[in-house]
Amino acid sequence: MKRTGGAPGRIEPPEDVAALEQLTRALVGITLASLDALDGALTVPRFRALLTLDALGRVPSSALAAELGMVASSVTRLVDRLQASGHVARGADPANRSVVTVEVTDAGRDLVTAVLNRRHALLEAVLDRMEPDQREDVRRAARAVTQRAAQTSVAAATSPLPL
Repeated sequence: MKRTGGAPGRIEPPEDVAALEQLTRALVGITLASLDALDGALTVPRFRALLTLDALGRVPSSALAAELGMVASSVTRLVDRLQASGHVARGADPANRSVVTVEVTDAGRDLVTAVLNRRHALLEAVLDRMEPDQREDVRRAARAVTQRAAQTSVAAATSPLPL
């Protein structure tokens, strides 16, 4: 590794690491562009919670808190806001009425769908500019990186971020 012309102490990464960093920036850019579909309806943290809940289905609020890596009181406030905006609904567990459940409403599901459809279209536009063999290389590399990232201690501690 060699020093960069940037900040003091910064070391230039190897080419493969630099390429992954550039890929990360491109994908984060696409992700942020897909969030334009929110049209101001939700903040990014609220959307993350909604996306997570959409994947989980109806769950106790404690399960949502665990999945997001948040404390219960923070999730309660987050769910309060999502309920007020009509994106989630609270309920009770029939087996234990003291357990508060949360689930995505139709309006919330529509918002998640709009964001994901926009993201898929943006990703497809990138892939459409590639030859078929390049697309296959990207697919294989993406799966390999995703699998290896899930096996690292950092990724295992944080899990893939819903965004």
